[in-house]
Amino acid sequence: MDNFTDTIVAPATPPGVGGVGIVRVSGKLTENIAKTMLGNLPQPRTATYKSFRDAGGQKIDSGLVLYFPAPLSFTGESVLEIQGHGGPYLQSLIIDVILDLGARYAKPGEFSQRAFLNGKLDLVQAEAIPDLINAGTKQAARAAFRSLTGVFSNYVDVLSKKLLKLRIHIEAAIDFPEEEIDFLSDESLLNRITDCEQAFSDLLKKTEQGTLLRDGFQVIIIGKPNVGKSSLLNFLSEQDSAIVTEIAGTTRDILREQIDIDGLSVELVDTAGLRDNPEIVEAEGIRRARKAMETADALIVVQDITDPNSAINNDEIPNGLQTIHVQNKIDLCKVKPQAIENCIQISASTGEGVKQLRNQIRKIAGYENQGEGAFTARKRHIQSLKQAASHFYNGKTVFYKKNSGELLAEELRLSHQALGEIVGTVSSDDLLGHIFSDFCIGK
Repeated sequence: MDNFTDTIVAPATPPGVGGVGIVRVSGKLTENIAKTMLGNLPQPRTATYKSFRDAGGQKIDSGLVLYFPAPLSFTGESVLEIQGHGGPYLQSLIIDVILDLGARYAKPGEFSQRAFLNGKLDLVQAEAIPDLINAGTKQAARAAFRSLTGVFSNYVDVLSKKLLKLRIHIEAAIDFPEEEIDFLSDESLLNRITDCEQAFSDLLKKTEQGTLLRDGFQVIIIGKPNVGKSSLLNFLSEQDSAIVTEIAGTTRDILREQIDIDGLSVELVDTAGLRDNPEIVEAEGIRRARKAMETADALIVVQDITDPNSAINNDEIPNGLQTIHVQNKIDLCKVKPQAIENCIQISASTGEGVKQLRNQIRKIAGYENQGEGAFTARKRHIQSLKQAASHFYNGKTVFYKKNSGELLAEELRLSHQALGEIVGTVSSDDLLGHIFSDFCIGK
């Protein structure tokens, strides 16, 4: 179904100078625009070399064009891609001609939105496009591509079909009471409830992993001055990002680096050393450090193993935040000290113990590399899935307590509806507007 009456245009390549600049057109005026600018309509789905002209016949540029007639295109509408030289001025000239021919400038994500509304993509697949573009690790990129190709959607579809079969079974028994079906003694019904329960559990676990792959995991490194926080950041990131000196208070601001732990993107944040009576600039760094802790996923609390007074006070650690305690500088100890429970001993200079630290970060993140079965997901998917599961379990509980098929059927209907919100079979205009506004122009 065609949901739009107008035609849109936008650059499909990033701003700046490059070898190639692509302009994308989609909508009812595509064929007329192509005939005016190219002289004739190119052969569908075939790269063709053409000169690009304005409405007066003046040559602007030349390059390759691709024409996809509706409905066999990304958006489901007729689409034209003009691939010229990658100069911003040239692109603007081409776009201006197309605007003069009746198109309008596309909104962020509008091409993908049209693909969704025209049934070319479901909502999960559409969301996977920016996730693929913005992926921070190889594993995240592969997982996003699997979501784009429908892996996540298929899992949701399988669960939806299981729920549907359960609903049909129950509603049939409600509608035909003369059959005298005993709900509680019906083994096939109980098996279907168990099957749905297991499917919810498996999918929720996979989706939580997908959210980790997409969003990553943020770890704040804190401790007193000169315990080796910056050295640890540099070693983990394999970058000399942080200045390291013996002068206390060298780090004054927040430093961030991305590392890859078995496919999980981890943002490490180095902070100013926490101490009393700092000077003005250092005090601002400490304030920022404490503020950063408010949104962190976890903390690495560093102590100098050679200095008994280097441990920070427990009241500096926010309640409820996952914490890894680290004793640094074991390379300076003549005799390796005895290990302390729930504390990792490392050397940020030699790397000793750092592998154990990386494994611990992965562990507290709850990350499991699911290999070829992984897909990316978003927090809204988790919310909708938990809502669907909540309705399912509410229905199951009331069913076993009151033997009420009617109440179970209603909860299953609500559960089915919540699953539909994930892929977009059930969606609001506000939700769609929020999702596609986060896309870049031309996607």
